[in-house]
Amino acid sequence: PPRASPRIDPATGTIGNKGEKMSEPAAAVEAPAPETPATSVADEPAAEGGAEGQSKKAAKKAAKEAEKAALKAKKAAEVAAREAAAQGGPDPLAHKYGDAPLVQSQARSGKVWTHVKDVTAAGKQYQTVLLRGRVHAVRGKGKSAFLVLRQQTATIQVTFFVDDVNVSKGMVKWVSNLTKESVVDIQGLVMAPESGKVESCTQQDVELVAQSVYCVSRSEPRLPFEIDDASRPEMDFDKEDTAYVRVGQDTRLNHRVIDLRTPANQAIFRIQSAVCELFRDALRAQDFVEIHTPKLIGGASEGGASVFKLDYMGQPACLAQSPQLYKQMAVESDLERVFEIGPVFRAENSNTHRHLCEFTGLDMEMAIKEHYFEVLDVLDNLFLHMFDGLNERFKHELQVVSQQFPYEPLKYLRPTLRLEFPQGIAMLREAGVEGVDPLGDLSTEHERILGQLVKEKYDTDFYMLTKYPAAARPFYTMPDPANPDYSNSYDIFIRGEEIISGAQRIHDPALLTERAAECGIEVDTIQAYIDAFKYGALPHGGCGVGLERVVMLFLNLGNIRKTSMFPRDPRRLAP
Repeated sequence: PPRASPRIDPATGTIGNKGEKMSEPAAAVEAPAPETPATSVADEPAAEGGAEGQSKKAAKKAAKEAEKAALKAKKAAEVAAREAAAQGGPDPLAHKYGDAPLVQSQARSGKVWTHVKDVTAAGKQYQTVLLRGRVHAVRGKGKSAFLVLRQQTATIQVTFFVDDVNVSKGMVKWVSNLTKESVVDIQGLVMAPESGKVESCTQQDVELVAQSVYCVSRSEPRLPFEIDDASRPEMDFDKEDTAYVRVGQDTRLNHRVIDLRTPANQAIFRIQSAVCELFRDALRAQDFVEIHTPKLIGGASEGGASVFKLDYMGQPACLAQSPQLYKQMAVESDLERVFEIGPVFRAENSNTHRHLCEFTGLDMEMAIKEHYFEVLDVLDNLFLHMFDGLNERFKHELQVVSQQFPYEPLKYLRPTLRLEFPQGIAMLREAGVEGVDPLGDLSTEHERILGQLVKEKYDTDFYMLTKYPAAARPFYTMPDPANPDYSNSYDIFIRGEEIISGAQRIHDPALLTERAAECGIEVDTIQAYIDAFKYGALPHGGCGVGLERVVMLFLNLGNIRKTSMFPRDPRRLAP
C-alpha cells in the first residue's frame, strides 16, 4: 500500500508530523573489502637520501599504518558478516547500494545525471532519474529511511521503504549510517508526495522514491560546523531561548570549502560571476577590448608606501596596485577603449569591513573627444545594464541570498544622479556635519552620511560625485581648467560607500612629469610611462571598480569577506 512520506526539516531536525528529533547519523558501515588508507603530505615517507634508502622511522611508520588498515578492514568484514547473519543470509539487493568504485576516469558509462533543481512535477513526475548530490540530512527508523539530497542551492526528499524489490533492510540501515555531506548517486522514481508538499526542501511538489544508492565519496563523521547552522538568518539567533549555534566568521573562513556550500554563498558567488559577465557584455557592446596587464612592476603604480615589495631577479619590484598606467598606454597604442578584470594588490593595514589586501578590479579606460563626462556616460549605461541584468536574470539567486541576509533592493535613477564635490560638501554642512575639508578627501563617515542625505533628498542609493580636490587624487589626474584646486575626477557610490574612483588622465608629458614630482614619485621609475605620451597622445579617462565591494553593497551584506571567495586581509593568508 502507498505510504505517507514524512517531511524532513533540516533546520530543526524534525521528521514527519510527530516532530521527532533527528538523531545524529551513526558511524558509516565500512565495506568488507580492505581499503588503502588515505595519507596527507605529513604521512608520506621521507625521500631517499643517497644510498641509505628509506629511514627506519619512515619504515616503522608505514608498517604501523598498514597494521591500522588491516585492523580497519577486519572490523568492517565483521560488521558485514553480522548484518548478513541478522538477515538470514546475504542481502539479495546488496548490488543496489554500497560504496561506488573510486572515480579514476576508467570508462564512460553513458549514464545521464539530472540536476536536482530540474526535478519538478511538471517536467519529471513518474520518470526515473539519476541524481548526484550531498547528504544534507538523513534518518532511518525500522523499515524506512528519509534522506534530503542537496545539490548547490536545491534540495529534494528521497524515501526508502523496504519492499524487497528495490529496497531491503540492509539498504535502509546502510543509508541511515551515511554521514552528512557525503556525495551519493541515487536513482529513483519521481513522485508527488502524499503529504502534499515537502516544505523543508526547495523541490516541494516532488520526492524521489529510491531504487538504488551508491556513495561516491564519504564525508568524515564530524564536520567543523553544521551547514544548517551556517545557513540560518541572523534574526534566528536573536530569538529568546534560542538553541542554535552561531558559526563565527573566522570558523567559516578557516573551513571555507564547507562554508561555501551554504545556499546563500552558492548564490553570492553566482551573482559575483554575473557582475563580471554583465560588465564584459556592456563594454564589449560599446567597442571595448579586453586586455591583460602585468602585475609585477618596477616602482609603485600609484605612489605611496602601500605596495607589496619583492625582489625580481635582483631588481626591486612590487605587486601592481592598479593596472592604471598600462590601461593608458593601451589607449595610446590606438586600442582607444579597453577594460580588464584582474587582481589588484594593496598593502594597507586596514582591518575594516570593506578593505582587502587583494581584490578583483574591474577597470576600464577610453579615449575622449572633449570632456571627461563622456566616460561618465559610459559608466552610467554600464551600471544600469548591470543592475537591471541582476534583477531580471538572477532573481532566484537574489531570493536565496535574501532568505539568509534580508536586504532592501537597491534604488537607482535613470539617468544616474550626478553631483559636484562642492555640492556634497554643502549638503554635509547644512546637515551640521563638522570637520569637513572642502579641499580634502571625504572620510568614510562623511561618505556614509552623504549617502543618507542623498537617499533622503533624491531617493537613490547610487550616485556620482564629480570634481574632487586635486590634492585628494593621484598624480596622473587632469587638473580642473577653471580651478586648479579641483580636478576632472569622480567617485561613484552605492549605499553611501565608494565603489569607483576615476578621472580624466594627464596626457601631456611635461605636465605629467611636473605632477609626478609634486607627488613625490621618482620620475625615473615611471619614465617608460611618461614616454608613452611623447608621440601624440589621445585625451582619455577611466576608472577602477572593486568587484567584491560592488557585490557586497548591492546585496547590503555588511562585510566584504562575504563576497571574497578566499579573502586576503592584513590578518589572513590562508586558505
